[in-house]
Amino acid sequence: MNTQPRVLKWSVIIGIVIVTNLFLNYAISLVYKSPDYLAYCPNQQVNEILTKDACVAVGGQWNAYATDKVAPIPATTIDVRTAGYCDPQFTCRQDYDTAQKSYDRNIFVALVSIGALLVLLGNFLKGNDVISQGLSLAGVLSFIIASMRYWGNANDAIRVLILGIALLVLFWVAYKKFRNLQPTN
Repeated sequence: MNTQPRVLKWSVIIGIVIVTNLFLNYAISLVYKSPDYLAYCPNQQVNEILTKDACVAVGGQWNAYATDKVAPIPATTIDVRTAGYCDPQFTCRQDYDTAQKSYDRNIFVALVSIGALLVLLGNFLKGNDVISQGLSLAGVLSFIIASMRYWGNANDAIRVLILGIALLVLFWVAYKKFRNLQPTN
């Protein structure tokens, strides 16, 4: 019979879950740096790109103003029919987004792999029930964090695969951890 208070036990388990995942995420960010936006698109104090050709020459995207009405234009004003604005960071932002998606995918693979190891370790560690449950739940939370980080970049097939694997892992953990428990009335 366990004489330790259940609140203390679950407090320690929750602490293990949270601190393990904080440790993992900070350790990964220390070892594997995320892409720096400014390395791809340095900020410029002033951007004076006034023509489409100049915009495209710096890797930008020209966005013409849409006009529904065409009226005579005085010679001293800008012709709004051909005027627009330049997004000079268009190309470099696409390069950054590509690097960020690759980084997010790699982090997803790392967190899922580490999460799987934690679940396995938690299920095979029989000496301490608190540590065993804490590690198993830390692995499950690692899956959740990995999926949330990568969810926006994943296509629908990968999302279904992520959810299917998560469901199988949860069923397996539930079976291994709670199969011998008898309901109490």
